[in-house]
This record gives sequence, C-alpha cells and structure tokens, in this order.
Amino acid sequence: MGTSIYADLATAVARLGLTLRGGFRPTADDGLDDVGAVVMVGHTGRSLWPVFETAHQGGPDPLDRWVRGHLTTIAEPLDAAVVTPNDGPPYRPFQRWAQRAAGLHQSPLGLLIDPEFGLWHALRAAILSRDPLDLPPRPETASPCDSCTDRPCLSACPVDAFSEAGYDAARSRAHVASAAGADCRTGGCLARRACPIGAEHAYEDAQQAFHMASFIGAGD
Repeated sequence: MGTSIYADLATAVARLGLTLRGGFRPTADDGLDDVGAVVMVGHTGRSLWPVFETAHQGGPDPLDRWVRGHLTTIAEPLDAAVVTPNDGPPYRPFQRWAQRAAGLHQSPLGLLIDPEFGLWHALRAAILSRDPLDLPPRPETASPCDSCTDRPCLSACPVDAFSEAGYDAARSRAHVASAAGADCRTGGCLARRACPIGAEHAYEDAQQAFHMASFIGAGD
C-alpha cells in the first residue's frame, strides 16, 4: 500500500456522506493482532442524511447495515476489516479510539464533543488495516466545554437523565417514548440541542426523529 491510502479512503467515504476521523497505530495493549492502523469513520453535521435517506432499504438496524456494507466494499480490496460500535463481544472501545485519533473531548453529557461540530457528529465504524498507513497527526484542540460556564446541556433534560452519577438511559428512554416526550422524539434530545457549540450543524428534523425512534426501539 502506498502513502495515499488514507487520502483515497477519505475520498471514498465522503461519497457516502461519511468522513474519516483520523487514526492511530495500535500497541500490544490494544489486543489488535496483525492490525497496523485503526482508522475511525463517522459523520459530521448534516453530511450523512441526504445520502442515507435516499439509499437505505429499511429493515432492522438499517444505518449500521448500510454503513458496514459500503465500508466493507471499500475496505476489502485493501485487505482491511470493518468493525462497528455495536460489534461484540468484546465490544470495541470506540470513544477511547476516537480520542486517540481525533481532536474530540468528553462532554458533561458523556458524548464526545467536536470543537467545530459540537455534539452533531457520530462514530459509525473503524477500518482495521494490516498496513500501518500514513496517518495524519492527531489534532491538538482544547475542549469547548472548558470555557462554557453555564453548561445548559445539564439543565435542559426534562427528566434530569444526566447527573454526576452518569446517564440514566432507562429514564431517558421512558420519557422519549411517552406523550410528554414528543418534542424529544420528533426534534431530538433537548440536552444535546441546548449545547451552543456547532448549533448550526444540528441534524435536520427527519434525522433527529430517525435516531430517536431507534433509541426507543420504535422504528428502524
């Protein structure tokens, strides 16, 4: 493989509305035998939805299947494998991987925050390459949460699902599925929407509703 492989991967995934989020070379502690490079794949802002909305075929876990299918087609000629956050066991430490590869930081909500896109991004897969590749350096960025004094994300949830004890997913899911949770269900998580960073990149309503339906198990 040549040194342009990473750039070629970036071009290929961009056609899907996806983006590479950097990469790293694993160490022995990662337990990734015969893997020379881990390349993170995700989407930022509204880039994914127009492509996925018109192309997917429905069925169970349509987004995971759609991403995996396309990335496998891209990765196989490179003798590389594709893994997703839901693969397991053992489940892959995607948040830790992303922090090693990209300029992402832990937010008070537990989600990783991007200095440009805020909370409006997601990790979708990782490409495990046998070749170490020519990877870009990890961006050195400051967390935008460090200078946020009001932290509106922590007070926006109507059922206080976010606290110092962590995220109460069951409480959040029950609220979103209820009549009182209609705004969250159709417009997306209020806590996520309250973050001022990257607000201009917020998902459109159809994408918000899609993800929330998946969250409560009411749709695919």
